[in-house]
Amino acid sequence: MMSGIRVAILALVPLIFALDWGTKRLIEARVSFWDTHAIIPGFFSIVHAQNRGAAFSLLNDASEQVRGVVLIGFSGVITLVVAVMLAMSFRPGDRQSNWVRAALALVLSGALGNMWDRVLRGYVTDFLLVYVGEYSWPVFNVADSAICIGAGLLLLDIWRERGERHAA
Repeated sequence: MMSGIRVAILALVPLIFALDWGTKRLIEARVSFWDTHAIIPGFFSIVHAQNRGAAFSLLNDASEQVRGVVLIGFSGVITLVVAVMLAMSFRPGDRQSNWVRAALALVLSGALGNMWDRVLRGYVTDFLLVYVGEYSWPVFNVADSAICIGAGLLLLDIWRERGERHAA
C-alpha cells in the first residue's frame, strides 16, 4: 500500500504534465503568435512563441533531422533516467528525502511535457516572459518551470548534504 506522501509526490507528474499541456493549448487558442499581453508592465508578460530548439532556443536553426534525433533522443534518455531514479527512490530502505523525490517528479513531469510536444508537434510552445527594462529571460512554459524548480531543489539537497558532511 502506498503512503499518502508517496501518492502526492507521484501525483505531481500527471498534474504538472496536464497543467503544462493545458496552458500551452490555451495560449495557442487565445494568443496570436508573438502577441504580447503585459500582466505586470515592465516585468511579466504572456506571449505566444514556438521553440523548435532546446532550452534558450539552442539548436533552433538546426535541421529538423538533427533536432529530432538530438532533442527527442536526449530528452528520451534523460526522461528515462529520471523516471528510474524516482522509482528507485521509493524502494524499501532507500534514504532519499521526500524533497528529492518531489524534485525528481518535477523534473520528470517537465521533461515529459516538453518531449510530448517535440514528438507530436516538432516544437514547444512557450508563453511566459519575465523581463526588467531591456533585459529579459528567454520565454518559457510550465514544463520549463517544473524542470528548473526540480533541479534547484536537487542542488539545494546536494548543498545541504555537503554541509552536513563537513559539519560531522
